[in-house]
Formats: sequence, structure tokens, C-alpha cells
Amino acid sequence: MSVEAESSVTPQQRTALSSVAAAGFLVVLKLGAGLVSGSLGLLAEAAHSATDFGSAVLTFFAIRVSDRPADSSHTYGHRKAEHLAALAEGGFLIVVSGVIIFESISRITSSEPHSVETGWWVFAVIAVVLVVDSIRTVISWRGARAFSSAALGANALHFASDFAGTLAVLVGLLMVSAGVADADSIAALIVAVLVIGAAVTLIRSNVGSLMDQAPVGLVKIAQEAIESVEPPVEIRRLRVREAGGTTFVDGVLEVEADAPVQQGHELADRVEAALNERIAGSDVTIHIEPREGAELRERVSGAALSAPDVREVHNVRIVSIDGRTDLSLHVKLPAGQSLAKAHASIDDVEQAIRLAAPEVDAVHVHIEPLEPSLTAPIAASEESAEMHREVARIVLELTGREPLELRVHREPRGIVALVTVVLDGSQTLAQAHAAATTIEAAIRDYDGEIVDVVVHTEPAAPVKSS
Repeated sequence: MSVEAESSVTPQQRTALSSVAAAGFLVVLKLGAGLVSGSLGLLAEAAHSATDFGSAVLTFFAIRVSDRPADSSHTYGHRKAEHLAALAEGGFLIVVSGVIIFESISRITSSEPHSVETGWWVFAVIAVVLVVDSIRTVISWRGARAFSSAALGANALHFASDFAGTLAVLVGLLMVSAGVADADSIAALIVAVLVIGAAVTLIRSNVGSLMDQAPVGLVKIAQEAIESVEPPVEIRRLRVREAGGTTFVDGVLEVEADAPVQQGHELADRVEAALNERIAGSDVTIHIEPREGAELRERVSGAALSAPDVREVHNVRIVSIDGRTDLSLHVKLPAGQSLAKAHASIDDVEQAIRLAAPEVDAVHVHIEPLEPSLTAPIAASEESAEMHREVARIVLELTGREPLELRVHREPRGIVALVTVVLDGSQTLAQAHAAATTIEAAIRDYDGEIVDVVVHTEPAAPVKSS
């Protein structure tokens, strides 16, 4: 990254910088007017603005930190820096407000009078302050919404409380000019109470984010988004949190234990798309887990394969009803084995399963013969060469392309042709299946000895534009 890129000021940072300038201006204006006039209300507002000035500085640096990309030690990024800054701002506000409350009560209860200047210039200063506060509140609030920034939202809250506090000071000074001596101290007290209320609200909301509290209503929205996916999925765990305006969704979904990996991946993609549609800009992580019983399936399959003569185990099903667990599975044995020997092999399978999985109450085994292995390809001859040429011609005629791969095997039942063809990748699965079926039929019609044709389809590589 270049130096210019690192030092450039983003719109979000520019908004924070303007808040720093506005807060600094208000501190000087209120402090000067308060010292000259002797108004505790204006001094309280100066202290309030001084806190806002520090808060705005913190906001600016917090935004610069939060804008940094994720790194090896902060793999989720730095967005929580904004919440830490907002938390510090709330703490500063409470401390300053406590000092103002103490001083206000001291003046109200004191027997010595405190003179307060209420000349026209004091009210002119207050008018300028109200204008600046209103402008900065609107700008900071718009920036907070545009950038989803907690720190800019805190700034907007501070300027809004400044505006309300300054109104209270204005009323107090008007009452002082009318002869109510303690009105200024009462106004300062009101300002402090307003600031504490705002600070408590600010702290509560940002502590929730730092503690990964789920945003109100978002868990339900995320759950509805996942449940809208077809086919329906089962949610094992769903967690939602928010940091620096970004919503993080972490979900664990359950699928059948024997579901293909690709199916699970496609399911996760559909869920992520549904969540991003419902929660814009969300960071979604979906993990797929097999449904309960996967570990039992693994034990059962391993035990069955350990039995003599067992070559393959598939279609393992486990059903639990009323506390009873029934198991069914298909087992392949050598095709030439006698029924008596096959039955003895199945007894071994059942015994191995009961030892590995004693919680199974009943075992049902379906026996299947293992298909004979393919022999070597047909020996090279004029006849086999002719068969290869003719099959290749059929494929070229029907697809417009030479077969990608062509093999011919002879089995006891006849000749089997294994063909890989290339089709247009934009075709639907139904269209590709229909094309493969046409190719299979044409090859069978060519030679009656061909008893089976297995056509594998591959998508054509997309044409690269120049």
C-alpha cells in the first residue's frame, strides 16, 4: 500500500475531523463567555464541550484504527475500536457531570451570592452555540447512518445533548436577568443530569456490542432466512453479533451423515445467500455437521468390513423408535460364493457389529453379489480398431466433438464401452442427460455385442474473450 493511500482521509474520518474542529470552537467560546459572565451554566457547558472535544478526538482515531484491514493478530478486523472509544466517551461524560453537579449544589446551598452577567453578548454567544450544535448534530447523525459508525453516533448524541443543555442554560440566564439568582446553577444541574442520562445510554449500548450481545430482532431474522432455504435444513446452532456496523452470523447446520460433500457445500452457499439478502453487508460463516448417528454408522461400517469375504458396505440406516435401535445395511460378497457360505459370512458380520455397537438391538443385512471385475481391454485388432473408429464417429456426429476418452472392455456378459464426451457447458442437466442417452442408444445400435454404454459428460471450456 502506498503512502498516499495510507494517509488519505476517508469521508468517515473527514466527518470525525469536522466534529473535532466544532467541539474545539465551542469549548473556547463557552469557556470565555462563562469566565467573563460568571455563569456556572456556561462553564458547565464548556466542560461538556471539552469532553466532546476529547471524545471527538477519540472518535477520529478510533475510526482510523477500525478502518484498518484484518491482520494476523486481529483476524476479525479492528471495528470494535469504535465501541471502545464510545465507552471511554461515556465514562468522561459521567465524571465531568459529577463535578458540575457538585458545584451546582454548592452554589445553590451557599449563603454567599454569585453574580452572573446577562448582557446581550452572552445571549449572542448562546445563539452561535445553538447553531453550531444543531448543524453538527445533523452532520454527525447522517454520517453515523451512512457509515454504520457507533463512534459517529456517539458524536451526534453529544452534540444533541449540547444543544439541549445550552437551551437549559439560556432559560437559566433569562431567569437570572429576571431576578432569580439560583436559576443559572439550576440550569447547570439540569445540563449535568441530561449528560449523565446520555452517557448511561451510550455505555449500555456499546457494552452490549463489546460483550457480543445479539442485536434486537436479528437472531429471528437470521433464523427465518435459513428456514426459507429449500430443501429445509436443521439448525443446530445460530449466533449473531455486531461490531462497528457489521453483523456477523455464525451457524451450524445438520445434514444426513451420508450426504455428499458437494451437496453440503451447495447447501451452505444457499444459506449464505439467503442471509446476505435479509441482512445486508453481513459476514456469514456456515458450518455443516452430520446428523446424530454418524459416529455409530462409522463403527457399524468398519465392523462389517472386518468380516471375512465382505467387499463393500453401503445403505447403512439406523432407526430409533421407542428406545429401540434397528440397523439395516447392504453387504456385497463374491458372486460365486455359495448361499451357505454367504450366510456364514453374514453371521460374522452381525457378530462383529454387535461387538462394535452393543446399543443396536436388531441387525438386518441385505446380501448382494459383487459384480465381476472388468477384464483387460479388448486386444488390438482390425475389428477393435473399427469399433473405436465407429464409436468415435457416432460421438462426433452427435456432439460435434471427438470423444475426450474412449475405452472398450469385454466382460462375461458382453462388451462395455466407456465414453467421455464434451458438451456445451450452458446446457441444463436435463439436456445433457438427454444427449448422453441418445449417444448410448446410437452406440448400442451400432453393434449388438455392446451390452452397456457408460457416457460421462464434461462441460466445454468457456471461450476466453480477447
